[in-house]
Amino acid sequence: MSDPASRSKPAPKPAPLSRPRPTSGVIDRLSLKTRLFVSAAILVLLLLPALGIALFQAFERQALAGSRDELGALIYSVLAQTDVIDGKLEMPPFLNEPQFNVDGSGLYAEVRSGEGEVLWRSGSLIGHGAIDKLPSPAPGADAKVFGETTLNGEPLFVMSFTAVYESKGVDVPLSIHILKSQQRYREALTEFESSLWRYLLLALALLAVVLGLWLRWTLKPLSRFEAELKAVEHGDKERIDSNYPAELGPLVHQLNSLLTTEQNQRKRYRNALSDLAHSLKTPLAVLQSHPGLDEAVMEQVDSISHSISHQLKRAQSAGAASWHQGVEILPQAERLSRTLSKIHGDKGIDFELKLTADLVFKGDKGDLTELLGNLLDNACKAARSRVCLTATKHDGRLRLIVEDDGPGVDDSMREKIFERGIRADTYDKGHGIGLAIVRDLTDAYQGKLRVERSDLLGGARFEVSFPQ
Repeated sequence: MSDPASRSKPAPKPAPLSRPRPTSGVIDRLSLKTRLFVSAAILVLLLLPALGIALFQAFERQALAGSRDELGALIYSVLAQTDVIDGKLEMPPFLNEPQFNVDGSGLYAEVRSGEGEVLWRSGSLIGHGAIDKLPSPAPGADAKVFGETTLNGEPLFVMSFTAVYESKGVDVPLSIHILKSQQRYREALTEFESSLWRYLLLALALLAVVLGLWLRWTLKPLSRFEAELKAVEHGDKERIDSNYPAELGPLVHQLNSLLTTEQNQRKRYRNALSDLAHSLKTPLAVLQSHPGLDEAVMEQVDSISHSISHQLKRAQSAGAASWHQGVEILPQAERLSRTLSKIHGDKGIDFELKLTADLVFKGDKGDLTELLGNLLDNACKAARSRVCLTATKHDGRLRLIVEDDGPGVDDSMREKIFERGIRADTYDKGHGIGLAIVRDLTDAYQGKLRVERSDLLGGARFEVSFPQ
């Protein structure tokens, strides 16, 4: 484990060491399944009511046209039984349509003169008062007027037509009015509307089932891709090998290529590190056995040998681990705290670990050990008696926080202490590369590193966060 840089004066403000990335909004983080379901639901909820309204209006227009045609036919039926003799209206005692002869049947007829005087009323109007607001159409074969009126508060449809009769060389205009109650018309509308919405609700339920099955079938490749990706992440598989639709095929191919390239690069890195360590061990062993070296040189040779041995063990142990398999943080933290307690036994450091067993670092075990080891060792060197490690996961990021009760980090050194070879402390051990390694590992995992003053212990506070 490399020795980190130490601290000096506490600083009042934190200094962010990496630029924060913009976070996506809630809508941008919605899954494709949610997006498709919501868009389909909105489409259905807009389309079905619009369809229902359009059908109802079409039925209403059709029913109204049917009433108008019916009254138009009754106009000609009454007109055929109407005659003018010696200037007087002659009507039969009963009309051919039975409803005209039954009081209150809902079908009425009335004949008025050109001046609006009532000349005749059908038997169905016996006992009813005068009808107001009847139209007076101009004479003509196509001059029928259709409208609405009321009789004793009852809404009626009315069809009016003016015919001109000739009697003794004199034209006698007569206005024939056919009236029909709107009750059956409105009942038909109500019944149709009730049936329409009932069937639309049934169609909505069936459509929801069909959409659900359709979405499940459509998104099944994505669900299978997600499952395989998790298997790769957990180390159960090394690549994605299922067949996928043409749209996902290039993505799967590129991802498999990336996985293979990443594994090969890490393997080459481990091998190169191991080869370098092995190649340097023999010359260093020769130097260590040389009797003419003074104590200062031997101390530096021993330090180099220790670093090489450490890197060799790291290459051998971490090389066998799957880089994509998550590493549990708690066991590593407990092991490091026990080791550092022995190394810094003269201080009697009190380690406080605030983390749960389910927290996992998505990376290499050796990298996690190197990162935590340098931060904790750095804290132990600066601490008076207390060091605290906190690990949390929030908003999709893993946060590792190391705090101590030492003097803190001077504001002017917060950037420099992460440079290789820079040591702002007075420690007589180490080469000033510990925190540089921490920063390199943080950048490699696309993380963020912050140094600030600890509100908990009063010393330095190092926070490293990684996307998960």
